[in-house]
Amino acid sequence: MYATFHLSSAEEVNTEILNAIKATFKSKPITIVVAETTMDEPSELEAFLLTAPTFTEAQLDAVNNTTKAIGKWRTK
Repeated sequence: MYATFHLSSAEEVNTEILNAIKATFKSKPITIVVAETTMDEPSELEAFLLTAPTFTEAQLDAVNNTTKAIGKWRTK
């Protein structure tokens, strides 16, 4: 299992976070990694979205044509 906690400051670390970790992982062994982040670094989701494959024009055209065909089918 994997959990990420994003905090704007180390001052936000409190017992609620520790209790959430304990409740989630119970008696399983865990590793806690702390890393400094800057606002310039993209989040994991942003990094994934920025590097994920994109649709080609042909694929976008196929989706558009299919959407139109479904719309026509529904109005029959």
